[in-house]
Amino acid sequence: MASPAAAGSASVGVGVPKIPEFLAATAGGRPVPAVGLGTASFPFGEKDVRAAALAALELGYRHLDTASLYGSERAVGEAVAEAVRRGVVASREEVFVTTKMWCSQSHPDLVLPSLRESLQNLQMEYVDLYLIHWPVATKPGKPQFPIKREDIVPMDLSGVWRAMEECHRLGLARMIGVSNFTTTKLQQLLSIAEIPPAVNQVEMNPIWQQKKLIEFCKDKGIHVTAYSPLGGQGMSNAVLRCEVLEEISKARGKSVAQISLRWIYEQGASMVVKSLKLERLKENMEIFNWELSDEDRLKIGQIPQHKKVRLTGILSSEGTTSVDLAELDVVEM
Repeated sequence: MASPAAAGSASVGVGVPKIPEFLAATAGGRPVPAVGLGTASFPFGEKDVRAAALAALELGYRHLDTASLYGSERAVGEAVAEAVRRGVVASREEVFVTTKMWCSQSHPDLVLPSLRESLQNLQMEYVDLYLIHWPVATKPGKPQFPIKREDIVPMDLSGVWRAMEECHRLGLARMIGVSNFTTTKLQQLLSIAEIPPAVNQVEMNPIWQQKKLIEFCKDKGIHVTAYSPLGGQGMSNAVLRCEVLEEISKARGKSVAQISLRWIYEQGASMVVKSLKLERLKENMEIFNWELSDEDRLKIGQIPQHKKVRLTGILSSEGTTSVDLAELDVVEM
């Protein structure tokens, strides 16, 4: 897996903290900021995203993560444009922008049009990273959530990835990658890829540590970005209510959130954190001038594991499909 870069391409103003970056393997790409802003909220939409993204950029964030499904691409683009107008950033090039292609667009002939539509929403000429959102294909159409089970169709991974590679060759996506891919799916992809995925964005936090996947990606030179680094949205948040993390946080004088984010950073992974509150945005950046102890890491390594984000969670409860979901919804420890 990539390691923190000694120096990156992003710049920040005087007095604004510099977020470390991880080098990615793809030629022509750029370092991935260790902490970025996620823009997924349910129900999906762009409410408050523009203000949160602009506030994050003013604080020193340089990675904004969006997706065609989220409905937040336009707000992200507006925030970046406003940041340039205000002089918060010198140019769009200073901001690392990730977007993702939804399952209904995971067809060889729809990949490039989907990216062009995202770029139109973002009002940008390129994205820094373009991801296949899930290793799942559904009947062509506009992104819908949840997915109807009867709409799932076999995915032409080889054809879709060839189209992703074309997006890269055209300069519309500086790097290409995947999200929610298991080691098995990554092996399938690597066997046919001319340009290997630069990034795999997956659920990762102390409650779901992804040890097997992390080692696999490290061995293959694929950088890992964590989503739901604080356990995701909802009342039943196993990360923020974890007694082990609470114990460590009290002993270290840090918040549980900071303990979780610091642990992810020490695994060599970057992360995208969803937050609309200024104080939380600031807190999420304050994880770089201290370290967890060996005892802290040992305790965290022994936390019982629980995966929250499952394929079945993005499917409608009714209906049937001819595709084997067990093959797609593999839980790796």
